Amino acid sequence: MVKVINKVAKSGAKWSKVVRNYYFYVAITICMVTFIGEYTCKIDPKGRVMLPIAFKKQMPGNNQDRFVIKKDAYVNCLVIYPYDEWQLQCQKITSKDEGADRDMDMFVRLFTRGAHEVVLDGNNRMLVPKRLLEQIAAEKEVVLAGQFGKIEVWSREEYDKLEVGDNEFARLAEKVLKGKVDETNK
Repeated sequence: MVKVINKVAKSGAKWSKVVRNYYFYVAITICMVTFIGEYTCKIDPKGRVMLPIAFKKQMPGNNQDRFVIKKDAYVNCLVIYPYDEWQLQCQKITSKDEGADRDMDMFVRLFTRGAHEVVLDGNNRMLVPKRLLEQIAAEKEVVLAGQFGKIEVWSREEYDKLEVGDNEFARLAEKVLKGKVDETNK
C-alpha cells in the first residue's frame, strides 16, 4: 500500500510541475512587454537617467514606475526589467530548479548579483547605481534600446560599435530563424 501511495504522490508532483509550467507559459505570453525604439539619454550629475515616455506608454497595467536594473550576463550593457517582468524571469529560473543543485545556486547568485530595484521619480527619472554605470563605462550619455521584455542600457560609445553589415545580419537571421527572414510568415 505504501508503494502505491508513493507512486501516486510522485505522479501528482510531476503533474503539478506540468500545470505550473503551463500557467507560467500563459503568464509570459500574456504579460511580456515588447519595448520598441532606441533613445539617447543624458546622465545627470547624480546618476539619474530619464525613462523615455514612449517606453512608459508601452508598459501595460498600473505598475509603470518600478523596475529592476542589473548588468547583462552576455554583453557589456545594463538591463532594465519592469518589476512584473523581473518576477517572471525569477519564476522561469526557479521553475527549472530540480532540488538542491550547486550549479543552480551559483547561477541564481550570479544572475541576481548587483541587481537593484529602482523607482521613477516625479520627472520620470531613475537613479542608476554609480557602480553599474561604471561597469559599462557610461559617463555622460546612454542609449536605451527596447527589447523583448526588457530595456538595454548601453554607453553611447559601445552602442555605436554594434553596427553590422547587411550580410552579417542576414547570416544571423538565417541561423536564428532557421531560414530566410521573408519565409518566416509562410
